[in-house]
Amino acid sequence: MTATVRLTEALISRASATPEDAGCQDLLASHLQPLGFECTTLTFGPESAPVINLWAIKRGKGHASGAPTLVFAGHTDVVPTGPLENWTSPPFTPSYRDGMLYGRGAADMKTSLAAMVVACEEFVAQHPDHAGSIAFLLTSDEEGPSIDGTVKVCEWLQQRGERLDACIVGEPTSVKQVGDMIKNGRRGSLSGKLRVKGVQGHIAYPHLAKNPIHLAAPALAELATITWDAGNDHFPPTSWQMSNIHAGTGANNVIPGELVVDFNFRFSTESTPEGLQSRLEDVLRQHGLDFQIDWTLGGRPFLTRRGPLVDAMAAAIKDVTGLDTELSTTGGTSDGRFIAQICPQVVEFGPVNASIHKIDEHVAVADIEPLKNIYRQTLERLLK
Repeated sequence: MTATVRLTEALISRASATPEDAGCQDLLASHLQPLGFECTTLTFGPESAPVINLWAIKRGKGHASGAPTLVFAGHTDVVPTGPLENWTSPPFTPSYRDGMLYGRGAADMKTSLAAMVVACEEFVAQHPDHAGSIAFLLTSDEEGPSIDGTVKVCEWLQQRGERLDACIVGEPTSVKQVGDMIKNGRRGSLSGKLRVKGVQGHIAYPHLAKNPIHLAAPALAELATITWDAGNDHFPPTSWQMSNIHAGTGANNVIPGELVVDFNFRFSTESTPEGLQSRLEDVLRQHGLDFQIDWTLGGRPFLTRRGPLVDAMAAAIKDVTGLDTELSTTGGTSDGRFIAQICPQVVEFGPVNASIHKIDEHVAVADIEPLKNIYRQTLERLLK
């Protein structure tokens, strides 16, 4: 059993269902401190349920003269297990079957964290006088609301004047085999809760009421057909989707007084949150609706073009696996959206994501050492 597998097992064994960390960050810090990392625990949020975060940094030779800082980022929290009786083996007991390591967090993303730490152990042992700096930014608030985790640590780093040059987020990005995909950006996420006001009344007397369902339907149909932008070489076109619609009292003889619609934009760098808000509200006004919208900006889009970080990781993947990796911006949001606000190069890379958030989550044992080796070779190409 390799050091990476042992550390992965130890992390899976900790029941860190969000927002719990369950000692994962202390375990990782115990590996980093002997390497010379300065470890700082940061807690944010309510005293009754604080979110635990870790910032750890090892400043190498040449840091003060401008040598780069490479950050490994990730989360120690995992999604809830779901019904325990549906698991083949207990979710927080590392188990092996048919070449797979099973457990909640195996793919998302405790294997990545273990691989990052062991990669650093090997790199520092081989290059004790390495250039630049290596850092870890870890949170237990990624699978939850994401309000007291990475975003708060980034604000703290800004206040300290800490410079970040490149960041690898350990999200599971591989599709069929480890190394076949790097996420070099993500779409933005903009949500809204639309309330269309009408006048409640008896369904037999519609002339004495205003049905918000009937009033809003043409506007909603129009919004569903709009081309918000055409995307670009890195992003698909911006999409607008409704996720929930509710109106009515439950009685079949009452015209409702209000219609509530939840919707979301996943938007490219060709659009801005402000522009999307304005265009959508213009459509509603043109249809004469009496409405209110509560907007929530989940994250702005980010993109890391080919350059030192992407090229180093792509070369490492090619050397370790023989694959020509694909760059992609598909999928949902990640904490990369916060880090990209203070770091010019951010990519996401990790194991195969087919089982993430599922019952019997797993990772191929044969993928664990190659993942660690890719992280280590990326370090060597950037900081050796």
